[in-house]
Amino acid sequence: MQHRRRKPAYINDTLIIVNILYFLWLEFCGSTENAWFMVEHGAMYVPLIVKHGEYYRLLTSVFMHFGISHLVNNMIIQFVLGDNLERALGRIKYLVFYLVCGVGANVFSMIVSINDYEPAVSAGASGAIFGVIGGLLYAVIRNRGQLEDLSTRQLTMLVVCSLYFGFTSTGVDNAAHIGGLVLGFLLGVLFYTGPEERKPYAEEGGMNEGR
Repeated sequence: MQHRRRKPAYINDTLIIVNILYFLWLEFCGSTENAWFMVEHGAMYVPLIVKHGEYYRLLTSVFMHFGISHLVNNMIIQFVLGDNLERALGRIKYLVFYLVCGVGANVFSMIVSINDYEPAVSAGASGAIFGVIGGLLYAVIRNRGQLEDLSTRQLTMLVVCSLYFGFTSTGVDNAAHIGGLVLGFLLGVLFYTGPEERKPYAEEGGMNEGR
C-alpha cells in the first residue's frame, strides 16, 4: 500500500529556526541563563508589563529559552507535533494559532502571578506548544480518535505526563502551560473545520521560569 506523501510544514519549521537563531544571538551577546540579561532582551517580567506597559514581552518571551536544554526540549516537541497541526489547519491559520496561544498563555500566566510578592522572570515556547497540543487534541477527537499518526490516547498521555512533570518540578510556569492548553483547544474548535470541509492544504494561503 502506498502512503500519501505529507505536505511540508514550512511555518512550523520557520518558527523553530527563529527560536534557534534568537537563542544563538542571545548566547553570543551574553548568557540565556542570566535572568536579568533575559529581562533586558524581552523575557516576561510582570512589573515591567503592568507598570511600564512593556506588552511586547508577551510575544518576545515566546521565542526565548533559559539554556540549551530548555530550547532543545521545547523544539523537539514542536518539531514532532507542530507539523501535524499545520497540515490540519493550513499555514496561515497555524501561524496565527501559534502566536495567539503563545501570547495568550503569557497573559494567563501574568494574571495568575500578578499578586506574587516576588515576580519571576519567565520565557519559553511551551505555552504555544501546549496550545498546539490542545488544538491537536480537538482535531483528533473530531477525526474519531486519529489524525495522521496521532491518537487521542497518545495526546492525553502526553498532556498528563507534561503537566505532572511541570507540577513536580521547580522553576516551571505551569500557569502558562494550562493557559496554552485550554486556549489551544478552544482555538481548535474555531479554526479546525474537519477534513471533509477544509480546502486542500496547498491552497491555503529573581527565579527563572522556563516553559
